[in-house]
Amino acid sequence: MSEHIVITRPDDWHLHLRDAEVLQDIVPHTAERFGRAVVMPNLKPPVTTAEQAVAYRERILKAVPAGMKFDPLMTLYLTDNTPGEEIHKAKESGVVKAVKYYPAGATTNSDSGVTDIRRVYPVLKILAREGMPLLVHGEVTDPKVDMFDREAAFIERVLLPLLNDIPSLKIVFEHITTREAVELVKRTPERLGATITPQHLLMNRNAIFQGGLNPHHYCLPVLKREEHRQALVEAATSGDPRFFLGTDSAPHARSAKESSCGCAGMYSAHAAIEFYAQVFDEAGAMNTLEAFASFHGADFYGLPRNQEKITLFKEPWQVPEKLRFGGGELVPLGAGQVLSWQLK
Repeated sequence: MSEHIVITRPDDWHLHLRDAEVLQDIVPHTAERFGRAVVMPNLKPPVTTAEQAVAYRERILKAVPAGMKFDPLMTLYLTDNTPGEEIHKAKESGVVKAVKYYPAGATTNSDSGVTDIRRVYPVLKILAREGMPLLVHGEVTDPKVDMFDREAAFIERVLLPLLNDIPSLKIVFEHITTREAVELVKRTPERLGATITPQHLLMNRNAIFQGGLNPHHYCLPVLKREEHRQALVEAATSGDPRFFLGTDSAPHARSAKESSCGCAGMYSAHAAIEFYAQVFDEAGAMNTLEAFASFHGADFYGLPRNQEKITLFKEPWQVPEKLRFGGGELVPLGAGQVLSWQLK
């Protein structure tokens, strides 16, 4: 009989779904694996109001296949001009669960982001009073800072002052990539959590350059040195409740990746929990996968844990070379590779 593991249905605490016709191609992959997902607001134009978030959620729900249960948890895009009243409306909506901070220009569709975190302190204090988390893209955009050092600089310049200045604010340090980030979360009170992506657990920065420049391994924050990957694996598999699953799955058409100015992001939703299972298995830590994937995030957000179960079998299967993406196609993470775990 095949080796298998039964776990509580997990949640994805960091997800990009895009919008319009591609939702039909993208949403089913996540809905098949996860009970809930925190959906990022960096559309064009960005989702800056509770009304827009509610409407976006309805569009997502229409793309959920019949018979599947999936709950999109919405977020607001924080700008320099976000009014405090919008935070109250978001809380009252019942479907907006967090606010997202992008440093202006840090990543895909982040041009409307915050130019100086101190400008939005009044709004963040309201957010703290409402008990809603702030989700941070943890990089500085200072061109003088090396690309591989931007997360460490963010910790010193932005995150540590923010933790000190607004001590009641819950923060999710999203898609952490460095040993410095892991150590910060470990030494900080429980109001700071962190998501970890499959790509940053599976690969180091060599993957960007193996066999030539590989645009499908380009994401932000970029992959880091092997020592940082090892620190992330150790954190994810440790059982520490402040670390939880967040794929940062970010679909882009092949043409947008394989171009003179390729977009940042990797698409992992098609095999997300399978990627994590492979990492935990290789680390000899399958006993901690359920907590990382299914419990820690829900507990941090103050939401009930899912009741449904999923079963993963240790049976090899090959990831497709390409997937449909609206009128085009996308190249998924692990394209053509054989994975050792599969969802049934």
